[in-house]
Amino acid sequence: MLAAAQRLRRSTDFAAAVRGGRRAGRGAVVVHLAVPVTVDPSTPSLPEPVRDNSAEQSVPSRAGFVVSKAVGNAVTRNRVRRRLRALVRERLAALPVGSTLVVRALPAAAQASYSRLATDLDSAIAVARSPRERRPR
Repeated sequence: MLAAAQRLRRSTDFAAAVRGGRRAGRGAVVVHLAVPVTVDPSTPSLPEPVRDNSAEQSVPSRAGFVVSKAVGNAVTRNRVRRRLRALVRERLAALPVGSTLVVRALPAAAQASYSRLATDLDSAIAVARSPRERRPR
């Protein structure tokens, strides 16, 4: 089980991650990853007073899950959600501090094995974390 501080519970949190994050779909899952903007200390900026930023830097990465009725009945949806929760718990520490992850299960997740879900989740997170490449016009 994810700790309460690591779970998304409000619809506004889900909406912010889906709208503001990068989306990547692989196999049986779609991942929305919103990484907080960090200020590079090497860039010149206006001098600011020294503050204690320990509270801001200790914001944990958070995750939420969307498993619709298209995946299956309640038993199937809960099984998929439990599997995804266990997989994300192992990978949450590797995400940037303060990031928000929303994992949406596709109907194929109902028949997917645990190892296939893990592979799909890993590749989707890797694509969502990679920098965006511009397409030539």
